[in-house]
Amino acid sequence: MIDSSAFQGKKAKYYTLGCKLNFSETSTFGKMLSDMGVLTAEKDEQADICLINTCSVTEVADHKCRQAIHKMVRENPGAFIIVTGCYAQLESEKVSQIQGVDLVLGSNEKANLIQYLNDAFLHKDDDALHQYHSVKTKDIKSFQPSCSRGNRTRYFLKVQDGCNYFCTYCTIPYARGFSRNPTIASLVRQAEEAAAEGGKEIVLTGVNIGNFGETTHESFLDLVKALDEVDGIQRYRISSLEPDLIDDALIDYCSRSQKFMPHFHIPLQSGSDEVLKLMHRRYDTKLFAEKVMRIKQQMPEAFIGVDVMVGSRGERLEHFEACYDFLNSLPVTQLHVFPYSERPGTQALNIPYVVDEKEKKRRAKRLLALSDEKTQAFYAQFIGQEKQVLFEKAPRGKAMHGFTDNYIRVELAPAMAREEYDNQLMTVRLGEFNHDHTALRVQNIVEE
Repeated sequence: MIDSSAFQGKKAKYYTLGCKLNFSETSTFGKMLSDMGVLTAEKDEQADICLINTCSVTEVADHKCRQAIHKMVRENPGAFIIVTGCYAQLESEKVSQIQGVDLVLGSNEKANLIQYLNDAFLHKDDDALHQYHSVKTKDIKSFQPSCSRGNRTRYFLKVQDGCNYFCTYCTIPYARGFSRNPTIASLVRQAEEAAAEGGKEIVLTGVNIGNFGETTHESFLDLVKALDEVDGIQRYRISSLEPDLIDDALIDYCSRSQKFMPHFHIPLQSGSDEVLKLMHRRYDTKLFAEKVMRIKQQMPEAFIGVDVMVGSRGERLEHFEACYDFLNSLPVTQLHVFPYSERPGTQALNIPYVVDEKEKKRRAKRLLALSDEKTQAFYAQFIGQEKQVLFEKAPRGKAMHGFTDNYIRVELAPAMAREEYDNQLMTVRLGEFNHDHTALRVQNIVEE
């Protein structure tokens, strides 16, 4: 039984670390609390409830989570502090003992956040409760639906959670459990609700979304086709797809679709087949290259982002050079570069060769320079062309930004910006780079 009167008029603050999926879930938590009568605290206000949604992809992420918790406790004395997310799942008891923390919810329990909060909130006194609730990986079964916008123009629709891959360097399956998903019908309904609220673009998020269908015996391509039929939504983006799960039929379908954008994000992790084997990845560089080339063959203007890890255990210098050369040879657009971080309990700790931190930074710097080179070259191809851009709200007097179908960031000068352009698809002519080369300027708006 939930006593909603205990929540009425309370003010809450939220802090999110990590991936888009976490941001989407935090937004959903905020809506759940709002439905109970909880208001969002202003930046300088003290909150009655603080929720921190954590990440644990690296040791740096763990450290940032602890810093965020300490800051929330310090700035909101007496507030009820809830911690959830991946770090909360992996280190539930440890997190619960942090000064000021009242409630820690693991990956299975966060779906029932309001009930847990209600039960604990009523018993809160001047001291922290230090309660924690979590289950083992095999028992993480719940799915927390999420289709939320937060403060952004785009909606983020959670279509899948968990992962069955257990790569040697990764803790995500332990933190989020095995792959699971809701039905296509329920996701279509959420997309229809987003359209009814005025949403025009939806990003499909999850942990391993190409594995969609484990629970319901449907397929990711079936989901794509169903969402393509939703009236009102004009754009979809697929957040990330494992190379071995990018079906050729999916590429072909997206190339014909008016709604699924020519924009792919594909985790590579290493361009060395020897390192991919050490990581227990389920593909080799040949398959990865084939998928990239098929996308570019079908959609020559496609933006392709790639995740790549440097300095993993076993990555000798010759392996890194092979990775660099491989990425340099591919028509990819942008690299998301991550230095390897040792994670307790992972199989990677059994691999003997260790790369020192200085060398990791050197390798990361080289790949980031390659990424900048590729992104600049990709953007430059479209200078002078007309493209549709979905603009996002900006503070008065500031430049507006938005993205083309193929994910080129576009900047509209303050003198040209209008409030009514927010969440509007507009055709523009692309001009030169902005001052820091992070976007192309709008040369002029093309009258329809």
